[in-house]
Formats: sequence, structure tokens, C-alpha cells
Amino acid sequence: MTAELVRGQNHPLSQSRLEIRVAAGTPLVASATLSDENGKARGVDWVAHPGAPTLPGLEVSKQAAADHRLAVDLDAMPEAVHRVNVLLALPTAGGQGPVRFGTVAAPFVAVTGLDGTEVASYTITGLDAECAVVALELYRRQGAWKVRAVGQGYAGGLAELFADQGLTEAHRLAGVINDAVAQGLARSVPAPPQRTAEGDRTRRAAAPAHGPDQGGPAAPQGAPGAVPPQTTSPYGPQGTRPGYPTDPSAITQPSSPAAGPVDYSHPGRQAAAPPPPPPTVSPAPPGQPAPPVAGDATGWSMDERLYNQVWGMFEDLARTTAAYRSAVDFADSRMEKELDQALSDPRSRIGGQGEAAREAARAKHAQLVDQARAALDRDLAQLAAEAEVVEPALPPAYARWDNPVWHGYRVPMEIPMALRLGDLSLPESELLRIPMLVRLPLERGLWIDSGRPASLDDSSASADELGRLAMDTAVALAARLLAVHPAGEFTVHVIDPAGSAAQALAPLVHSGVLATPPALGAAGVADVLTRLTQRVDLVQMAVRGGAADSLPPGLDTAEQLLIVNDFPHGFDDRAVTQLRYLADEGPAVGVHLMMVADREEAAGYGPLLDPLWRSLLRLTPLPDDHLADPWVGHAWTYEPALVPPGSQVLQQVLTQVAAARTKYR
Repeated sequence: MTAELVRGQNHPLSQSRLEIRVAAGTPLVASATLSDENGKARGVDWVAHPGAPTLPGLEVSKQAAADHRLAVDLDAMPEAVHRVNVLLALPTAGGQGPVRFGTVAAPFVAVTGLDGTEVASYTITGLDAECAVVALELYRRQGAWKVRAVGQGYAGGLAELFADQGLTEAHRLAGVINDAVAQGLARSVPAPPQRTAEGDRTRRAAAPAHGPDQGGPAAPQGAPGAVPPQTTSPYGPQGTRPGYPTDPSAITQPSSPAAGPVDYSHPGRQAAAPPPPPPTVSPAPPGQPAPPVAGDATGWSMDERLYNQVWGMFEDLARTTAAYRSAVDFADSRMEKELDQALSDPRSRIGGQGEAAREAARAKHAQLVDQARAALDRDLAQLAAEAEVVEPALPPAYARWDNPVWHGYRVPMEIPMALRLGDLSLPESELLRIPMLVRLPLERGLWIDSGRPASLDDSSASADELGRLAMDTAVALAARLLAVHPAGEFTVHVIDPAGSAAQALAPLVHSGVLATPPALGAAGVADVLTRLTQRVDLVQMAVRGGAADSLPPGLDTAEQLLIVNDFPHGFDDRAVTQLRYLADEGPAVGVHLMMVADREEAAGYGPLLDPLWRSLLRLTPLPDDHLADPWVGHAWTYEPALVPPGSQVLQQVLTQVAAARTKYR
């Protein structure tokens, strides 16, 4: 039975290997300190934080997120450690988001066993001006460990908290943590749909996803976390499926309104028809799992069901891989412990007895690893079978370019729920690729990195080839965005100061889908940036003043995408400032940025551009493991969604888009 603690209450811990799970309505920074018998940390090396997430017997998340899972092994704690303090703080990087706990939902912390059984939980209430808090402490008393609910907040943030724990370098350590969190924001993938409360593990839709014409806000982009500020899904919480690891401490997060277009619909008119039933599943033979069916998740449309199903597959792969890695780590640590015990006895160091002990330790290790791999392979086989039926059923917005659905493409009448940016995979399952879907409209700009990835061999590709591949990736994404929007509701602009991307841009230019020809030279850069900056200003003033009817008659109200190639060539200080302004303020009013750039080439601007890079979602033209999930922080390999060589599908789709735009005008 779970012990629901109040401040100051304690509870005994019967297990040594634990997980501490944190759930909140906003991204938090999770860290932990080790303390001696006097409650003092002996130095910065006794603090686990996003910049140094691992200590003996302790591991914390590497980035800010609304959900955390901290791993604790009390048996592995050094003898000098008598307390483990779990700390939560609001991130200060970026200057956005809440600055005190009094304005957000009360964080929930749970201590669980490795099997997910909840031992104790604590909801941290009573906070106001504090921006950092000691949530729990695990402490050793007379050889036994207990957990105590603390809830001690600090208005001075992590610096004041660390100083209270006896750290002389408290301010420097707080700065290191803030820098690590800021770096994590630039490499995080959007957060997934939220999970259901304990006791309800089915996928469901809490409410219909109303569009702007039905009294609802504009749909935000899905955001997997540690992460940029998380948004809530308009279709409700996300659960797990039978046969995969579950998260008993997951709770539903409160939703927050999102700014959107002016609602002209009648306030009493709502379209709330019940969702159609999901596809039926044929009965499975006894002892066998049910065969997968495309669209078996809940939702108010097939697109929403498939979106939910893909996110469920992504989460399942993340969690089953985390379980496998945890089991392998346990097997490794157990073998090392048994080998150390065998070597510590002088009588068993030499001779048959010692060798037998070592062989037994290795055999047990192999058995544990084989068991973990068998469980992983079983889950991967089920996910692979599901992917085989889901991939062919995906609509164009979610499908790869080689999917036959593109051969029957027609310009849509409404905007889809999400867009496919590429594929994600993990080293343990390289052949299993999960579609990377982000919500529309985009809430973050995109950065196609034309620099050399750290994982790429220096001899693999030249700088010119990387730049060409990056531009091909940008063109494929822009074409997909044009294809999934109704005619006249998406406009693309291109800045190519030196004209170096003429070949890659040919499909967009020759099909006639661009609003204007690509801008060349410094004058072209200034003209495009000035027009888009003025558009952002006008729409912002109209929305904030409640006077949407006052916009100029000739203003293009469609979503705008600006593709920038060869940055910073042709950009002066004013143009750089305008670009940062568009990246920060544009998405809220329908102006989106797609940068094709090498960060090293812009190093001359120094830290001035750091906020720009952090505000964009980094993608690579070649497979690279630079993205992280919001649950366990796996390094996912991203592979862009490119058009197959020799395929004419891109030209065929863009031709239809151009024809529809001509009719619309």
C-alpha cells in the first residue's frame, strides 16, 4: 500500500534499488545532493545535476522536463553518505516560463521499486515565491534507510539551496546547472502527449480537438521534453499498451490555453459528435498477443488515432530499451561485486575455488543479460509488427516519401494534426524506425545543421556535400509543409544571398510554389526580413488589441515559412537582430523559420546567437544521435525524410500544389 506523505512525515524503505519519479505541470530541473551525518554536502562532486548526472548509486535526468525518473541504489552509496536530497528547481535558462512555484501546479514526487510498485508519494504544496525546493530526503538511520517528505523551498533558487547545504561554491554550481539546462533545450525533441492518471492505462481522448472555427485554440505542437516548455495535447492524455513497461506514477498534467486566431464562431455552437469506434481486432490464438491494427488508439479521427499510436510506439520503445539497459547495468554491477568478493578472500585468489567463483559470476551475468535481451527482443518484435501495419496506413503528412499514399495525393481541405520530420531509432533496434511527428502549427523553428556532425567520419563527406544535403532536407520539409496545407494557407519565402542553393531549390522555383523568387544579396536579405518583421508586428498589435479586422486588406494571412541558406553570408547586425526577432516572436503569429547553417561559420558573432540556436529544433541531413526523449534521456538517432533518388513524387506533388494555389488566387 502506498504511503501518502505530508511534510515532515517519514516512511521506511524495504528496497535498496529505487526510482524517484517526478511529475509537474511545467518543466523542472531535477538534481540531488549527497550529505554526511551532519546534513552537509562535502563538495560539488557530491551533487548530481544535468551537467554531471551520475554519482555512485545515483543518476538524475540530463535536462529539464515535466517528468523525471531518478535512479537510486542505496547499497552503492559510499559509507560517508547518510542522506540523499532530491531537489527540484524552475529553469532560468532562456528567460521564459514561470519564475516561482506559486504560479504552477504542485509537483508530485513518488518513490517506487524497480517493478513500478509505489512505496511512498508526496505532493509538494504550500510553495509561493520559491523557485527551488528540497522535495524528499532519503536518510540512513541505524543501518536502515527511510524517506522523509521535506518540501523546503528557497526563493533564492539553487544558489541559496546549495549554500544552505554547506557548499562554498553554491553560486558557481548553480550557474553550471543553468548552462547545462540551456544546452539541453537546443537538443530536445518535442514532448509527447500526456499520460493518464494511475489506474487508467488506456489511450483516450479527453475532449475533441476543436479547431479555430469551433471555439478552440490553435493546436500547439506536441512537445517530447527535458525539454523546451511543454504543451498539452488537445486530444487528452496518452497511456501505454499491454505488453510494455508502464509508469505507475504518471499523472495527468493540467492544460494551458494557447494563443490562436480570432474565433468568429457562435459561442453556443459546438461540434461534439462522439468518436467512431476503433478498428476491430481479430481474436488472437491462446497464449499469443493480439495482432496489431493500425489506428487502434483512441481519437476523434483516424489521423488522431494514428498520431496517438505512433507516440505510443515511441514511448514503448524508449521504456523497453531503458529497462534493458538498466538490467544490463545491474548484471554488470553484480558481476563486479561478486568478483571483488572472490578476490577479497586470500584463500580463493589462487586455485580452483577462485576460478570457480569467477566462472559462476560470469555465468550469472550472461544469464541475466540473456534474459534481458530476450525480453527486449520480444517487445521489439511486437513493435516491429505494429510498425509494419501502421506505416502503410499513414496519411501523407505522416508518411515517408516512398509511401504509395503520395501517388494518390490531392491538396487537402484542412490542416493535419502533425507533420513527419524524419525517423528516430536506437542502437538496440536500428532496423525499427519510429516516425518523428511534431504538432502543427509549428511552435519552434527548425535548424538544418550543415556542419559536420560529431559522429561523422572526417572523410565521409565534404563541406560542400553536407551543405547540399542540408538544403535537400530543407526543400523536402518545405514541400511537405506546402503539401499538407490547404491551398493559400501556407507561403514559403527563401533567402539565398549567394545563390549557392539554386540546384537544390529548383523543385520549388520551377513548380511556382514560392511567393517570390529566392532573395539574393544583402538587399534581398533586408527586403524579406523587413517585410516579415512588419507582418509580425502588425498581427501582434491586432491580436493584442482585439482588432483583427483592422489588418491591411492586402496582408497575406497564410502561415509563413522563411528558409534561410548560407547564414551569416549577406547578414549585417540589423539583419541578425531581425532574424532573432522572427525566431522568438514569429511562431505565435504564423511566421516560422527554417535555418540551413553551420554554427561554426557564425562563430564570429560569439554568444549573441546562442539564444537563436537554442530556440530552434536542430535536425541533421545525415543520421546523427543528437536528440533526446523526455522520459529517460536516450540519445535517439535522427534520419531525415528525404525523397528517394530518381523519384518524381516531389515534382508531382508540387505541381498539384501550384495548380491549387493558382485556382485559389
